[in-house]
Amino acid sequence: MAAPFYFLDHGGDVTKADVRGCTVLHHAAGTGCCKVTEFLLSKGIPVDIDCGLGTPLFHAANNGKDKTLKILLDHKADPNVIINNGAGSPLMSSLIYRSLKCMKLLIKAGADVNGKGTVVTPLMLAASQGGYTNFIQFLLKAGANPNIPDDLSWLPIEHAALRDCREEVEMLFPLTSPIPNVPNWSVNGIIAHAKVKNTKPMDQHQKESRKVVLKAQADLVFKQKNYAAAAKIYDLAIAHGPTAVLYANRSICRLLMGDGEGALSDAYRCRMMRPNWAKACYRQGAAHMLLKES
Repeated sequence: MAAPFYFLDHGGDVTKADVRGCTVLHHAAGTGCCKVTEFLLSKGIPVDIDCGLGTPLFHAANNGKDKTLKILLDHKADPNVIINNGAGSPLMSSLIYRSLKCMKLLIKAGADVNGKGTVVTPLMLAASQGGYTNFIQFLLKAGANPNIPDDLSWLPIEHAALRDCREEVEMLFPLTSPIPNVPNWSVNGIIAHAKVKNTKPMDQHQKESRKVVLKAQADLVFKQKNYAAAAKIYDLAIAHGPTAVLYANRSICRLLMGDGEGALSDAYRCRMMRPNWAKACYRQGAAHMLLKES
């Protein structure tokens, strides 16, 4: 705690962000430093300060730091702040981090359980990814609406059915309104329907829409340093139509996972699409350095 106190005492500007867009308060909240967080807030630092990468509350949620998250909420931090044009929110971040403590605190403070303003609802994200059964149960008890569709008009129950997760389908079934084109409205009927629906080809508009959603999800997961999961979601986005940005993003994921060959392959693809793009050149150079060191 001595460093920020000394910095303030000598006229330092603690609202100034670093190159990543984070202030001292962002770092304190994201690393779980309760005393520093309380000290900075007591000095009048705006609780919702945002220098381009979200508020301190988002950083606390993004790292599962429920104690600093509670301090920020007690100081009236906005639990419904949206980042990256709908890519994420504190509630969505705490869901991806699998922090029920953070989710409960956020919802108690007024976070929209349906994630208004985000590209997908928290319930949709949980049902589509797998491994979030307990969170689906929690969200439903908190009042999440299972009848809000995604960009392709799929419902959470259909995503759970597509993954053959009967337990989740059974959870969602009593609260989901019957789907008109499902003749056999039952757990078995929905599972069969989802598998047939998934075989239908997407049109170009649907592919572009899905790519935007997947990129937003991957970007959010990347910020939580889950590089393997982010790379897999970028895989799905690329399958709907490759872009230089998607290849560059997957390249950095692979680089941080220690996969030099994969990172270099993506960097080459990126440069083929945008030969003079500085980021493509940087990705290629970084991959070569990793391969040289290994």
